[in-house]
Amino acid sequence: MTGEFRRGVRLGLDWGDARIGVAACDRDGLVAYPVDTVAAGGTELAQLVRIVTETEPIEVVVGLPRSMNGSEGPAAAKVRARAGALAALLPVPVRLVDERLSTVSASRRLREGGRKARQQRSVIDAAAAAEILTHALGIERSRGEAPGELVSATGPADEGGEDQRRPEETDA
Repeated sequence: MTGEFRRGVRLGLDWGDARIGVAACDRDGLVAYPVDTVAAGGTELAQLVRIVTETEPIEVVVGLPRSMNGSEGPAAAKVRARAGALAALLPVPVRLVDERLSTVSASRRLREGGRKARQQRSVIDAAAAAEILTHALGIERSRGEAPGELVSATGPADEGGEDQRRPEETDA
């Protein structure tokens, strides 16, 4: 996709081992805001499908945890697998977007807003999801194309492990 910015609500997810932060944006993509936190585990996919059904987004953006040098470790592999499982259940596209420093940025903003560390724990994941979504919206506005990497129900790589993404599908 190239050209104009796509109008429509989007959801952003910060997928952690304990919690999944959820954020949304307005139809014009001007403001991303924290929505909810979902407990990770057995019912996470059902809860996320419910949120998607209620909000009717045009896509879901999932933060992909990369190291500072851009490499991917075990946390990224977990997120890729979870995003693939979610994509299999949704009628809208799921995209992976680099989330480096999103939690750090969200923590700083909350601290600057007067929240103490103990108070932050309950909202930090949703605030990090808003940071991820803000980043994705910025990518789309600057490049005129959908951000990140499109996820299929089987994941972005084929069974042989070869990456099938086109260069423009990455968020480098």
